[in-house]
Amino acid sequence: MADELGGLLPRMVCAPPGPRSLELAERLARVESRNITHLTPEFPVFWEEARGSNVRDVDGNIYLDLTGAFGVSAAGHTAQLVVEGIRDQAGRLIHGMGDVHPPAKKVEFLEALVALGPWPDSRVILGSSGSEAVEAALKTALLVTGRPGILAFEGAYHGLTLGSLATTHREDFRGPFLSRLYKGVRFAPFPESGDGDRAVQESLDRVRWLLREGDGGDEVGAVIIEPIQGRAGVRIPPPGYLEALADLTRNANALLIFDEIFTGLGRTGALFAFHHEGVVPDLLCLGKGLGGGLPLSACVGPARIMDAWPPTRGEAIHTSTFLGNPLSCAAGLAFLKEMEKGELVARSLVLGKRLVGLLKTALAGIPEV
Repeated sequence: MADELGGLLPRMVCAPPGPRSLELAERLARVESRNITHLTPEFPVFWEEARGSNVRDVDGNIYLDLTGAFGVSAAGHTAQLVVEGIRDQAGRLIHGMGDVHPPAKKVEFLEALVALGPWPDSRVILGSSGSEAVEAALKTALLVTGRPGILAFEGAYHGLTLGSLATTHREDFRGPFLSRLYKGVRFAPFPESGDGDRAVQESLDRVRWLLREGDGGDEVGAVIIEPIQGRAGVRIPPPGYLEALADLTRNANALLIFDEIFTGLGRTGALFAFHHEGVVPDLLCLGKGLGGGLPLSACVGPARIMDAWPPTRGEAIHTSTFLGNPLSCAAGLAFLKEMEKGELVARSLVLGKRLVGLLKTALAGIPEV
């Protein structure tokens, strides 16, 4: 059955969730924190295998994956070059000593990543999750500006570690941990395309006020935004908004951070979503698809900014055990090759326009849409 996966339409052999999924749900409930997986008699299905755009569950049902596994499978599930890269690396070296005796594969991956731009002298801090990339960016901004205050946006999702959670605008996530969150984060409205000029102006006025005068809290040194908000419902700002935001941020001598963990690497029909607006940030956060399916993230910036970090004397002040681990770097390098080989960025633009056209036709006349 595995050879059939990759280009099939959905095929059900039983009503989902099937008996094996239900059995696994019962077993999972006995060993995993109840906070993690939502378990009901109707949800979830447990995955067994995936290829291309298809997923097969443990009961044999085949689905068309329209989620891209949260955007992680940007080249499709089990892309050939990625699988080969992981298999080859796993037979050689699975773990290296990240910031002490780095694996050679980390150098190869970083060189390939830096070659994508947007700066010719990019410097990178690797991580395992998107939250780690955001944490690294926020730390970098503090080192550069000396100002701890952060400006984020309503609807934002930047992660759930304590530092990134402070910039995430979801009260259900923030509420239980509010007493521990940094209090110097302010939120400005995030205008959507179609909201009108007034919404844009209100947002920019709020940003301008927080950057210039503030509310008496910590002075803002970092502005962090998703060029397209993902978890809040794929919210796209109006044309020109990011450019105006960049002007305000730089006039205030703050750093502009683009969180492209969800939108980067071809997901929007451009290599990075900010290419649509022609606005280059000061720092860029990447993740999800970057590792080809394995945990890998990156905070990227030009040397003039990243060199605010002091040179290590043998004890890096920001690192982790799995930083630049060879298996993820091999998968990431293979993904970048797969992206180039398959011309996935250009293909994303073509297929995206086609899909939007089909949806507009199919949904025309439905008032709720």
